[in-house]
Amino acid sequence: MPIKIPDQLPAADLLRSENIFVMSESRAMHQDVRPLKVVILNLMPKKIETENQLVRLLSNTPLQVDIELLRIDNRESRHTPADHLNSFYRNFDEIRERNFDGMIITGAPLGLVSFEDVHYWDSVLEIIRWSRLHVSSTLFLCWAAQAGLKALYDLPKRTRESKLSGIYEHLTLVPNDPLVRGFDDSFFAPHSRYADFPVEFVEANTDLRVLAASEVAGGYLMASADRRQVYLTGHPEYDSMTLAQEYHRDVLAGLDPALPEHYFPGDDPEQTPRNRWRSHGNLLFSNWLNYYVYQITPYDLSVMETKIDD
Repeated sequence: MPIKIPDQLPAADLLRSENIFVMSESRAMHQDVRPLKVVILNLMPKKIETENQLVRLLSNTPLQVDIELLRIDNRESRHTPADHLNSFYRNFDEIRERNFDGMIITGAPLGLVSFEDVHYWDSVLEIIRWSRLHVSSTLFLCWAAQAGLKALYDLPKRTRESKLSGIYEHLTLVPNDPLVRGFDDSFFAPHSRYADFPVEFVEANTDLRVLAASEVAGGYLMASADRRQVYLTGHPEYDSMTLAQEYHRDVLAGLDPALPEHYFPGDDPEQTPRNRWRSHGNLLFSNWLNYYVYQITPYDLSVMETKIDD
């Protein structure tokens, strides 16, 4: 089934070039189908790049998905044209009375910033708490996972001494959970963060199940028993060159970054990395949409609050 996005969104041309069936809003209006409604709160500076990455993964499913984009505020962006934001993004006040099948909250480059010093922290808290009544299943990515743990479990921010950057091997810990159905016993995924997610810390202070973890990277995939919150500490949505772009950007900025681990062939930053996580990312997002969204969401979204309270 196709993914439904605004007609002129840049991701549309990208997906069509990859032979992914994209349905425009104008065509979708003529079909009598109840698509899954997924809202993406995009906190990343390069919003178009993040849109492309997430929409690509959300399109890899037999379910029809209707994507809406949400921004945290109206501040001017240095990395995304104002016309793009004004054309394709909604403000929270425009959706606060609506319900959604799924929500994705992206990461943000705030690893070394305390929550209280994030200028939009109160807005993030409000949206996370709103999602408890208005979204069937919410997926928190990277920094958003840390924000979600703070908002819903009051866990303090934990920061690594050095940035975790590279491709790391993970173990599937609960192979019978639907979210990891079809996962290999071990798999690779990218990380780029200062946040620290020790498995023992998460297990001791929450009721979440740690479904996958890495000896080096710590907890990777965690979920609530009711499937309504999923915490993903890595970046399976990253393109092959994303870590390379981050590394070379920091080199040019004079930050003397460490080389991403297990990423460049021969640890040579002039070599082109090989993608070892694409199939994992596709399967993870497909499982989330199918088992954690489609299987638990009501057909009539207007009854979501009653269903959840029951």
